[in-house]
Amino acid sequence: MSDTIHRTMGQQSGRRSWAEPWKIKMVEPLTMTRRKDRVKALAEAGCNTFLLRSDDVYIDLLTDSGTNAMSDRQWAGMMLGDEAYAGSRNFYHLEEAIQKYYGYPYLVPTHQGRGAEHLLSQSTIRRGQYVPGNMYFTTTRLHQELAGGIFVDVIVDAAHDPADLGPFKGDVDLTKLEQLVAEHGAQNVAYVSLAATVNMAGGQPVSMANVKALHAFCRKHGIRLFLDATRLAENAFFIQEREPGYADKSLAEIVFEFCSYTDGAWMSAKKDALVNIGGWVAVRDYPLFEELRNLVVVYEGLHTYGGLAGRDMEAMAIGIGEAMQDDHMRARIGQVRYLAELLQDWGVPMVQPVGGHAIFLDARGFYPHLSQDQFPAQTLAAELYLDSGIRSMERGVVSAGRDPTTGDHHYPKLELTRLTIPRRVYTQAHMDVVAESVKAVYDARDAAKGLRMVYEPKYLRFFQARFEPLS
Repeated sequence: MSDTIHRTMGQQSGRRSWAEPWKIKMVEPLTMTRRKDRVKALAEAGCNTFLLRSDDVYIDLLTDSGTNAMSDRQWAGMMLGDEAYAGSRNFYHLEEAIQKYYGYPYLVPTHQGRGAEHLLSQSTIRRGQYVPGNMYFTTTRLHQELAGGIFVDVIVDAAHDPADLGPFKGDVDLTKLEQLVAEHGAQNVAYVSLAATVNMAGGQPVSMANVKALHAFCRKHGIRLFLDATRLAENAFFIQEREPGYADKSLAEIVFEFCSYTDGAWMSAKKDALVNIGGWVAVRDYPLFEELRNLVVVYEGLHTYGGLAGRDMEAMAIGIGEAMQDDHMRARIGQVRYLAELLQDWGVPMVQPVGGHAIFLDARGFYPHLSQDQFPAQTLAAELYLDSGIRSMERGVVSAGRDPTTGDHHYPKLELTRLTIPRRVYTQAHMDVVAESVKAVYDARDAAKGLRMVYEPKYLRFFQARFEPLS
């Protein structure tokens, strides 16, 4: 008889085990890949995980955007799609959900988040105006720049330090913002762009105290404040957990209060709202709403569908409510934390504290011998795929792109590789496989030689760029 004592996952961590607040009703087979096939697939993809075929991927952690599992209620709602070209009843269901949970009276649906970013940028930015924000996001900054805006990062300094344990590393530094306004004048600031949580900082949250103070500052100077609400429900979880006075408030109450300090928001509904496609922009100002409603007809579709089928709007309306369920969010972030705890125990360098939607591995910590011109985060994503068939993504110098004026690389302080956990998709066993693969790649880190870029598209290069290994 073996002397081995087997323990549950909870016992291994000195706590009671927890389980997901759902049961599996349908499964999708995964492709079990072999290393020789992965070597061939990665070479054909130019060492860019975005260019891999999904059939060549085992566990897909590229993104949580549109990759989540919808509920039985959402699938049932899909069957109730009103596909009328104008005035679909599903639009009005979605409008009611936005008003109930986010509090904005006027809604314009879009096909996804970047459609909303485009409409808002075109409607609110005059060429040469500044757009301060709490760290850039790739598509957001591009739309702001294409509209003639100049993005300025005003996030707190702690956000650029992966080892800093601050609870709200997504906060805006009001001193930086005040200096920008004093230098250029409030009339030359298009709006303040606030993301909650901050993706490029490792999924770091914004505090309620910070958005309140930001609201007061913007009111004082006559500047509008717009919110990227893509992962706001996750941000609300951290406020509930970390900020005094919110422990007894529901996620829905926290989200509603947070939005009350802003003039409007846009959302990629493919994250929090648990749908495969969809987005929206919603505002309080009726004249701005009229401009957005007019532009959506040009770029997306009629204002009561905005590039979406009625069934997609119905699933989105239902998903918004499900995202606000406290049990759902505890399990969602709990799974991310479970993976993080394993990696932390093994000394794997990553962004701390762990955010809501992903593990952000610190590629500089993996590969201190590689310069940013050798693309360490892209290298790490490639090595993870070769090891196990896990698809991750780069969030470093490649994602940062080039300065539109000088043409030089942006060199961000954070050089990260993101393991993004889709909602309600993978089990804890999958997380164990991921953790062991990351450890194996970390153990072999000294052998990594980096990459060179051999093809670079003009916009958002991280999606389609191609690389070759350095010899």
